[in-house]
Amino acid sequence: MRSLGRHILVEFYDCDPVALNDLSLVENAMKEAALAAGSTIVDSVFRRFAPHGISGVVVIAESHLAIHTWPEYSYAAVDLFTCGERVDPWAAHDHLQNAFGARDSECREVPRGELRVLGDDACHKPAGSSGPVPQLAER
Repeated sequence: MRSLGRHILVEFYDCDPVALNDLSLVENAMKEAALAAGSTIVDSVFRRFAPHGISGVVVIAESHLAIHTWPEYSYAAVDLFTCGERVDPWAAHDHLQNAFGARDSECREVPRGELRVLGDDACHKPAGSSGPVPQLAER
């Protein structure tokens, strides 16, 4: 069975704490990671918290990349959720691991949208698609 998307849950350990608390660096690294994955950036929102830490999301046409940093623990939690077969979330992972100087990471990949009713015809619409929308079933 095919899925509509891939969701990689990433734990980055032993990161550069200065990098994890630099709003500009984190935002740029996340946007660069989205591009490295081959996705289309739609929007982004990032915020620094006091006394430290950053949360943010890059909305992509193919889903999203999100991050929460804990510089005091040299740790970052990252979600890389992509849809379609042309986007490579592992390329985003590799870019972020380098950008944050993470010495270690643990990852779990979860298939999303394993819709049995779609069978082998399941596919994600390409960015900018305006094709027909399936009708929703009544509950």
